[in-house]
Amino acid sequence: MKYYLILSINLTILLSLASTQEFDKNIVGYFISWGVYVRDYHVTDIPPDQINVINYAFANISDGEIVIGDAYADTDKFYPGDCWDPGCERGSFHQLTILKEQNPHIKTLISVGGWTWSHYFSDVALTEESRSLFATSCVEFIQQWGFDGVDLDWEYPVSGGLESNIYRPEDRENFTLLLAELRSQLDAAGDYLLTIAAPASPMIIENIEVEDIHQDLDWINIMPYDFHGPWGSEADIVTNFLAPLYPVEEDPIIEPYHSQFNMTAAVQNYLDLGVPADKINPGLPFYGRGFANVENVNNGLFADWSGLPTGTWENGVRDYWDINQNFVNVNGYTEYWHDEAVVPWVYNPATQIMYSYENPASITAKCQYINNQNLGGVMFWEFSTDKYGELLEVVYNELDIEIPVCFLVGDVNDDGELNILDIVSIVGFILGNILELDMEVCADCNSDGNIDVLDVVCIVNILIESNE
Repeated sequence: MKYYLILSINLTILLSLASTQEFDKNIVGYFISWGVYVRDYHVTDIPPDQINVINYAFANISDGEIVIGDAYADTDKFYPGDCWDPGCERGSFHQLTILKEQNPHIKTLISVGGWTWSHYFSDVALTEESRSLFATSCVEFIQQWGFDGVDLDWEYPVSGGLESNIYRPEDRENFTLLLAELRSQLDAAGDYLLTIAAPASPMIIENIEVEDIHQDLDWINIMPYDFHGPWGSEADIVTNFLAPLYPVEEDPIIEPYHSQFNMTAAVQNYLDLGVPADKINPGLPFYGRGFANVENVNNGLFADWSGLPTGTWENGVRDYWDINQNFVNVNGYTEYWHDEAVVPWVYNPATQIMYSYENPASITAKCQYINNQNLGGVMFWEFSTDKYGELLEVVYNELDIEIPVCFLVGDVNDDGELNILDIVSIVGFILGNILELDMEVCADCNSDGNIDVLDVVCIVNILIESNE
């Protein structure tokens, strides 16, 4: 017969729950819903010990509210262990829930918009009523599907992105108001995160009230990549780097591109606008962009070009794993390194194709820069492009993220034993009398991501069972 201790603790005091985990740096990875198709990359392929935040890309907007982007991939695809009964959870959303249950240090955010689905952001942000409707729908969405917050990827306020996007001059102010409304409703609903994917170009940064919005954000994921590519703009008259760390003196492009199209300049722009360093996560591209018909000068760098080469999944774009296997010093391609930009490129004079990308050395340098600047961490796009995890492993090792491991559930004083002293410590922590536990990760006995009275009961039951 089992005996269970009934604790006479005032539950109303325990309404404020504490997280079981703290991190020195963020490692934020985007998971793409369409990766489950031809890319064959699933939530189960994510290395959970090397990340702490997953941004799920993307949710869409319809009639002013957040909506599921891909119903099959998100909520219907069958995985082993799923069921077909009414009410059964399936799809990538359910796999994220399972992943978090097994790895309580991971947070998940639903990312809204992106390059393709930013069409209606301007309408959503336009009025007090539209902002409230959208924010309410976001709260309901994350509560229904088990997300820990919302990531807005509006590309872009004021200037638009795709030609078909709706955009207005007042987007600048309205974006600030939209984020404030989201912050208010998320806070009222619980302990939820709010982040954005933010531009790196100074011309687009000007269309955002950065000095105001950062106060409502947990962090900002800057996108210091796609500075150059085969688009034919005035910044791309010659081949150039996808994501340089620093400016290059010999780069022939005009200002402001010459000095501003690099990671360090982008980060400094946000710092100058008052964003705290620990709220800035610079992004890393786990892919490369290519140029075709590249003139055979300077090993294909800063050379004339025309057209797109083929890609892994789309013309002009190759996943890192693909470049690493098929283009780095093989098949007639030679890898080169630029000491100023601190990034590599490959070129083949026979095919006249050049690719700019990241490799372990450039990722190492960028992580060292992030450490030196005391930034919040990194963001990367995206998991499937580094499907063997080579670049992510470098990020994890260089940022030195320490995830506490609990060897004895409930042993919060880390003395190697589970006893009444641990219970006393947890109760004190819940009540606010103890501000920090030696092993806070061990306090979450029931693995629900919170420290509360249920964990106390769980530990008591373990002690009773062990005595039996």
